[in-house]
Amino acid sequence: MAALLKGMEMVHNQIINALQKEGIEPIVALGEQFDPNFHQAVIQDQDETKPSNEITAELQKGYKIKDRVIRPSMVKVNE
Repeated sequence: MAALLKGMEMVHNQIINALQKEGIEPIVALGEQFDPNFHQAVIQDQDETKPSNEITAELQKGYKIKDRVIRPSMVKVNE
C-alpha cells in the first residue's frame, strides 16, 4: 500500500512539473479580493469579520497560462 501511495505521489509531482514548465499555474483565490478577470463568484457569504469582496472559500481551482486565464476559480465572496 505504501508503494502505491509513493508511486501516485511521484506521478502527481511529474504532472505538476510538466504543467509548470509550460507556464500553467493555479490562480490564487482564498483570502484575496474578488477580481472578475480571475474569479467566478457563485455564492455570497455574510462574514462580519472579513472585509467586503474578500474570497472566503474556493470551490473549484482556477488556472492560467502565463497571463491568460484557462479556467477562472469558482469562489464564495463576502458581501
